[in-house]
Amino acid sequence: MALTRADLENDVLRKSFVRLHRDLPALSDPEFNASLGAVLAALGPSAECWVFAYGSLIWNPLFRYVERRPAIVHGFHRCFCLRSRMGRGTPERPGLVLGLDRGGRCHGIAFRIARAEVEHELTLLWRREMVLGSYSPRWVKVRASEKPLRALAFVVNRRHPHYAGKLPAETIVATLAAARGKFGSGADYLLQTVDCLARNGIRDARLEALRELFLAAAAGRTGPSRRGCPETGA
Repeated sequence: MALTRADLENDVLRKSFVRLHRDLPALSDPEFNASLGAVLAALGPSAECWVFAYGSLIWNPLFRYVERRPAIVHGFHRCFCLRSRMGRGTPERPGLVLGLDRGGRCHGIAFRIARAEVEHELTLLWRREMVLGSYSPRWVKVRASEKPLRALAFVVNRRHPHYAGKLPAETIVATLAAARGKFGSGADYLLQTVDCLARNGIRDARLEALRELFLAAAAGRTGPSRRGCPETGA
C-alpha cells in the first residue's frame, strides 16, 4: 500500500509503529516537538521555506507546495545507508532506504511551501520522516535554477542504530531484492526512484548501477512492478 496524505493527517504511521514495534522506540512527543520546533525557529518567521527532496519525496511528496525547482546540494550524496524495519522491510528482514550522507554532491528537487502553511506541512513531513529519529533535519545551502537557496534536508543520523554506513553494491541489491514492508519492496523503491529521477532530468550513476545489478540478478524471474511517475510529481 502507498502512504497517503490522509495517513499523515491522522498520524497513522507513527501510531502504527508504536503499536506494532514496541521494541523499536519511536521519538517521544516531546522529542518530536523539540525537533520540529528547532527547525521552525531556525527558519524564522518570514523566510521562504524550501524542502530539498532526493528520494521518495520526489515522487510522492504528500505535502503541499507552491513551487518546485531542480536543485543541487554540495557536501552530501544520496545512498542506501539506512535500515528500514517497517516501510520497506520488517524487523526480521530489514530493508534499505535512501539517506543523504556526507561527501560528494546530490541533484534533487527543491519545493517551496507557502509561508502560511509551513508549520502544518512540516508537521506532516515530520510524521513521515521523523518517526524514529533516523534523520537529522537541517538547513543546507542548495542551488536551484542557478540561484542559491536555503533548504531543509533530511540528512541521515549517523548515530542512529539504523544507520548502515557504506555497503557493497551486491549487499545493497540483495537486501533490496529480499526485503518487503508496509509500503512495498526495496527493489520497487529503487526502480521508482531511478525512473522518477530520470523523468525529472536527473541522472544518478550509483543508483543506475544498482538497478542494472538488480535487473541482471532478477533475469529469468518476475521482477517488482514499476509504477509510473508524473513529470511534475515531487
